[in-house]
Amino acid sequence: MTEEFNSLVGHFLVSTPQMPDPRFAEHVIYICAHNADGAMGLAINRPNSSITMAEILKGADLPVPQNTLPQIHIGGPVELESAFILYLSDYKTEHQLEVTSSVSLTRETKVLEDISLGKGPATYLFLLGYTGWGPGQLERELVEQGWLTLPANNEIIFNMADEQKWKAAAMQYGIDITTFEDEIGYA
Repeated sequence: MTEEFNSLVGHFLVSTPQMPDPRFAEHVIYICAHNADGAMGLAINRPNSSITMAEILKGADLPVPQNTLPQIHIGGPVELESAFILYLSDYKTEHQLEVTSSVSLTRETKVLEDISLGKGPATYLFLLGYTGWGPGQLERELVEQGWLTLPANNEIIFNMADEQKWKAAAMQYGIDITTFEDEIGYA
């Protein structure tokens, strides 16, 4: 008999002030994959000011659309040269991971081409790199109180200013993350 696995796909990991790894201070990570083999997520509140979406498109020899383009994000410290597009699932492509019924993830270059032509997803984040955990690693980190797990909210992912996402992700459940402390209760 196999042990039941509680996947965190479609959830936020919100770093607490007790986060032992300073690289993840005030991070909100959206979990895209989680199973017994490990987990993969994308930091949704870490803008990258060293490169623009227009530069990404130009670098791929694609036209730059006239509409306002979103800021590039650092999805995490792993494979910073790898690009990911996280978007609302009203846009469909052949190679996509349906994270939830409303959010999908892809690395397909056709989506970048569609964005350049104004035919891509209307709402998306373009991210470089990702955050990954090996088997059991995320579960150990959760026990150590470095992360708070909460159901994700598309409004926070796609429509909120990056500097507000960390507090807002916790506050939607009545948690003031700035004063969050380890508390042990006994019944």
